[in-house]
Amino acid sequence: MELNYYSDLAVRLVNSEQPERGEDTLTSVGAVLELFGSHGTMARRVTEADVSRLRAVRTRLRAVFTAAAEGDEVRAVDLLNALLMEFPTSPQISGHGDLDDEGRPRWHMHLAEQPANATAAYAATACMGLAFHLTDLGVDRLGICQATPCRNAYLDTSTNRSRRYCSDRCATRANVAAYRARKRLESNPAAPEDTPDPAGGRDRSGPTSGRTAETAQRAAEPGER
Repeated sequence: MELNYYSDLAVRLVNSEQPERGEDTLTSVGAVLELFGSHGTMARRVTEADVSRLRAVRTRLRAVFTAAAEGDEVRAVDLLNALLMEFPTSPQISGHGDLDDEGRPRWHMHLAEQPANATAAYAATACMGLAFHLTDLGVDRLGICQATPCRNAYLDTSTNRSRRYCSDRCATRANVAAYRARKRLESNPAAPEDTPDPAGGRDRSGPTSGRTAETAQRAAEPGER
């Protein structure tokens, strides 16, 4: 079943908070409605109470991504299974009134929820989508951005499982910082060779989300002249 696209709901919820920056955009009913986006039918029963409810779910979903990013697959699955049990949903065949050129419904699988509130609807759909994504592509496809201070969650859809950043912007920023650190080390050979890089303390010279070290060098050089 092609339901893993619902996993984007999980990413959006987790990334409504920037814990390293002390930022949280999930602070009002309006923010909750914006979070639902095109899934507006799930938001019919949104109330002020859903702000705190969704924040609680967000904390648990971030723990799933964190465990996956740390290589603890069993813990990631256990945490997600606990959410699936608490927020169940049922797949149904739906057409949503969408017809093909011959006037026939475009049948597809849809996650039908019977929620007690808007948070339950959101959580059920997001967690089921994440579960399909995890089982289809692997636990290691769930990641936490390695660019400091960003801790955004992301879903790795690269062909070689090489993604380590949530965006090209973060990849470039991390590579520029690493390039400058290498230049400082070259100019001061007496400095310790194990100076941690800004992306998290390990060598980040490998693949990024599409930006290369050469791109980072070009981005860094103008500021050093």
